[in-house]
Amino acid sequence: MKTLALILVCCLMFPGLSSGAPPVDNTIWAELLEKHVTDKRVDYDGFKQDETKLDQYLAILSSIDPTALSHNHQFAFYINAYNAFTIKLVLTRYPGINSIKEIGSFFSNPWSKKFIPLNGFTVNLDHIEHDILRPRFKDARVHFAINCAARSCPPLLNVPYEAGTLETQLDNQTKKFINNPANTFLRDNTLFVSRIFQWFIDDFSDNPLAFIRQHVRGRLKQDLENAAASSEITLQYLHYDWTLNR
Repeated sequence: MKTLALILVCCLMFPGLSSGAPPVDNTIWAELLEKHVTDKRVDYDGFKQDETKLDQYLAILSSIDPTALSHNHQFAFYINAYNAFTIKLVLTRYPGINSIKEIGSFFSNPWSKKFIPLNGFTVNLDHIEHDILRPRFKDARVHFAINCAARSCPPLLNVPYEAGTLETQLDNQTKKFINNPANTFLRDNTLFVSRIFQWFIDDFSDNPLAFIRQHVRGRLKQDLENAAASSEITLQYLHYDWTLNR
């Protein structure tokens, strides 16, 4: 009887468990990503045509109580929410903008705009990133999963983040970004890296180079090892291109 009661409680708290369905239905988001994200670029014209479907997915996210989700389901939920609502924010002004930063004003930026109905509150993208994702999950790989709609951002993954595959997805996205020669390259003993490592240096334990070494592969890994053996490696942060990643 105790086992049955426990099962009933779990089913009430996590409705998807009773049917084997995931607690968050990302089906629409999966279809939109597959259709409109190719070669690391986002087809905003296509998203604009399918904006009604995007709104349906955003309504699903807004109806979810994230506190009822497991740790990994919450983590995936907030990453998907950040990315999907970023697309929506761009569409509010698209095609009349060339950068998401044009949505802001002299007194505010696009990430401070409150337009996201979430868990009973209206919040902004900054809230999801800086008040939830970074402090709650404390995983620096999140910076390579969330997408700010700019060319210098880590590419938007063309499938949703899911709890069951989250670890692999975070690891793959991090490695792909770091090992892209456009984002990370060595000249003499200077390692050129994304400005993300400068902006969020605390998240990388004040040591971006150590984090990069954990994820670097191939020729760059060997070059780093050779350079470090001869002298100290210094970091140089690359220019950040805020042009839309279309």
